[in-house]
Amino acid sequence: MGVNEGEIAVRLRIRGRVQGVWFRGWTAENARALGLRGWVRNRRDGSVEVLLAGPGPAVEAMVAQCHDGPPAARVNHVGREPVTEVVADGFDQRPTF
Repeated sequence: MGVNEGEIAVRLRIRGRVQGVWFRGWTAENARALGLRGWVRNRRDGSVEVLLAGPGPAVEAMVAQCHDGPPAARVNHVGREPVTEVVADGFDQRPTF
């Protein structure tokens, strides 16, 4: 499924102490609770990459949450770019890329 009318999709690149602190599981749990589609994965450079798609307010709420992350995380930077690619249903944790 692509991005529907009234929806937005963004890709985040989150840097800081974001691996080994349950960031992926936390992201998936919170994104699913907000009804979002997309995925989350660790990157080999130590960052976490997230693709979010859904209603604008829900996406923006998740982006705001990613600026803090789970309790053990320390987020230094959240890069953001718009996405036009097809985003499948559901929200997955993907392997490290």
